[in-house]
Amino acid sequence: MEHLPALICIVCTRVLVWAEVNHQATARVVSKTIAAFAFIAYAITMGATNAGSPGLWVIGALVLSMLGDLALLSREKRPFLAGIGAFLLGHVAYIGAFASLGVDPIGTAVAALAIAVFASFIWRWLSPHTGELTWAVAAYILVISAMVAMAIGSAVLDASPGRIGLLIAAVGFFCSDLCVARDRFVSPGPDNRIIGLPLYFGSQLVFGGTVAMAAP
Repeated sequence: MEHLPALICIVCTRVLVWAEVNHQATARVVSKTIAAFAFIAYAITMGATNAGSPGLWVIGALVLSMLGDLALLSREKRPFLAGIGAFLLGHVAYIGAFASLGVDPIGTAVAALAIAVFASFIWRWLSPHTGELTWAVAAYILVISAMVAMAIGSAVLDASPGRIGLLIAAVGFFCSDLCVARDRFVSPGPDNRIIGLPLYFGSQLVFGGTVAMAAP
């Protein structure tokens, strides 16, 4: 039964992808809301609340992500900004989780340099299309890049299954956000959601499901 919330999240994600592709507004709202609550429930059932500071940071990140999901149910600019803000704070919370787990300083620094190069290409790709949201998008890229660098640094310090799981989740979240950015700013289309939504919800499940394994 402990994996029931994950199963609910997976089923609702499948419904959500269908709703997005077929423009079914009610199904979209219901399935996305349930999926977001389910990944929080899964983290709790998998022991995140008993994993000390890392677990509490992850729970906080998941709650902020859920708020971002609810904000992004709207296509309007103001809710989109609110969603960016919630997800940005969620990534800060994930950074807090990795910091509390501990990271290898050299591994983190090397990862940060490599990701900075990659992020610069992403910025060149997105910036001509971001308009008034330029600074918000720039801040978001900076924070999510830092989150992935911290995830790598954590795995370098301790390559346990839990830490590798968290690294996979961080990279998956990064890739899902690329799909969101492409859909919003560059090339809107259902393919972004078909790829991005499973990546996003799957990553959140992995964050919640592995943090207790990663905690010392």
